[in-house]
Amino acid sequence: MFYPFAGKCFLSVALPNALRARFKAYIEDDLSGRAAAARLRLSAATGVRLQLNLRETGSVAMEARGLPPGHGKLAAHQAFLEEMVAQDGDITLPELSGALKAATGVVAHAASIMVASNE
Repeated sequence: MFYPFAGKCFLSVALPNALRARFKAYIEDDLSGRAAAARLRLSAATGVRLQLNLRETGSVAMEARGLPPGHGKLAAHQAFLEEMVAQDGDITLPELSGALKAATGVVAHAASIMVASNE
């Protein structure tokens, strides 16, 4: 059997909000989830899932993906990182990473500190 994408991993892409709004309008015009999905060239399963979400929450908006903010290994050290930045506004992310390791023993990449500071 031939698999054109064998060995490759593809992540799903979220449906655009405009498409979700059109789906909601079709449902409000008394179409079934499957019929609305067919008009928008979506799978029947997606149509049923969106219709169920609309029925339960009143919205077809995207659900949050990933972990909620504040639950990573750096969450407990947020105050320390903020204090370090307050003391020296020109501190770099690698310097913050080194200071965190020296003070607490926690090893964190500079990119992880940047993500944690944006939460």
